[in-house]
Amino acid sequence: MAAGAGAPLSPTRRNTEFLLLVFAVLVPVFAYANVGLARDDTVPPDTAKYGLGLGFLVLVAHLLVRRYAPYADPVLLPIGALLNGLGLVLIYRLDLETPHTQAAPAQLMWSAIGVILFAVVMIAVPDHRTLGKYAYLSAAVALFLMILPAFFPAINGAKVWIRLGRFSLQPGEFAKIVLCVFFASYLATKRETLMTIGRRFWGVNLPRGRDLGPVVAVWLVSVGILVLERDLGTSLLYFGAFIVMLYVATARIGWILVGLLLIALGAFVVGSVEPHVHSRVQNWLDPFASIHAGLGPGQLAQSLFCFAAGGLLGAGLGLGHSILVGFAAKSDFILATVGEELGLTGIAALLVLYALLVARGFRAGLQAPDAFGSLLAYGLSAVLAIQVFVVAGGVTALIPLTGMTMPFLAQGGSSVVTNWALIALLMKISDRGRRPPAPVDEPAYLPEAVHA
Repeated sequence: MAAGAGAPLSPTRRNTEFLLLVFAVLVPVFAYANVGLARDDTVPPDTAKYGLGLGFLVLVAHLLVRRYAPYADPVLLPIGALLNGLGLVLIYRLDLETPHTQAAPAQLMWSAIGVILFAVVMIAVPDHRTLGKYAYLSAAVALFLMILPAFFPAINGAKVWIRLGRFSLQPGEFAKIVLCVFFASYLATKRETLMTIGRRFWGVNLPRGRDLGPVVAVWLVSVGILVLERDLGTSLLYFGAFIVMLYVATARIGWILVGLLLIALGAFVVGSVEPHVHSRVQNWLDPFASIHAGLGPGQLAQSLFCFAAGGLLGAGLGLGHSILVGFAAKSDFILATVGEELGLTGIAALLVLYALLVARGFRAGLQAPDAFGSLLAYGLSAVLAIQVFVVAGGVTALIPLTGMTMPFLAQGGSSVVTNWALIALLMKISDRGRRPPAPVDEPAYLPEAVHA
């Protein structure tokens, strides 16, 4: 008989996911209608069209999950859909202030492309473990994507974009996923070596000097990106994700200390000599310097005014003035719109959604049946967490501005497309870890012979 025959199958939770997706679509639809009521005392005539479009996208994603990842975590997809839907509403709301520059239609198109990439990952990656075979190819592709923007003109002071005519792309967004694949594969094979204890300093076991080579190499690449592309956020993202994955692989706090020291050293040196990064540091140290100089509030100062004006419950969706932030109101500073119009309550709810998304990603890492899948899930979740921290910290003056985009929420085609792929990979890892074990054939039970 097969072991477990007749036992109930583990629940797939797909019906739970479907109900959560209904909620994830209804919330943005009501928010969209609320913007119209607040602005014009009428529901926008295309509200139903918006709801059907968003609903169609998430329904396609849900059906793909039912077919190709039936045991995946039921919370990941609804949170991604909810964040994407709210981002579309916020961009549409800001479009009302800039009638000659409409970003919401393009963002909806990029969201659809993101769901297409989600489908590609679901179908083309039957088992996440196959990605571990392409470690060094992933490293080469990631390095190419990271260096490519350095050969194009700077946009808003940073070289992170490739712009050809009206088409623009941010290769670093794609590089973060490919780089996580390489890091996970490398650390899964080298973890025993990296776990070796070196010197003990102030009660902390530091790594051996000979094992610092890969860490220093990644650090040098991150500093090189910071110098060539003047992009502090991307450098922090790459190196921070590597250190988190290294700590997960070795459980050595010493690696965290080494990573923090290298991050601080690189940021200090480049921030002191590179003009664009230095200006952002100066603006962080004194956000109101331009006001004191009689030049009016800068972007960061205006963002802080938005948060202050929002208070606890906000001015109401559609009734704020965050467009005064300037050209980055729909991208870097879209969180200022949330703060002003939904208040501290809205900001807290939004950060809880991101925290749940990261926590579910970590859970997928815990459930993964293999070291590569576990490290990949932790790395992808760390990338998401670091990006949220860097963006939120920048617009609230906790850390210097970086120019990165809030995942799913802000305007940016490259960002929303790659984040849908990130969700797909986490769901494939979760599906593999949550599957019930395959039945094992056992020999039939034979009673002992009766001796005379």
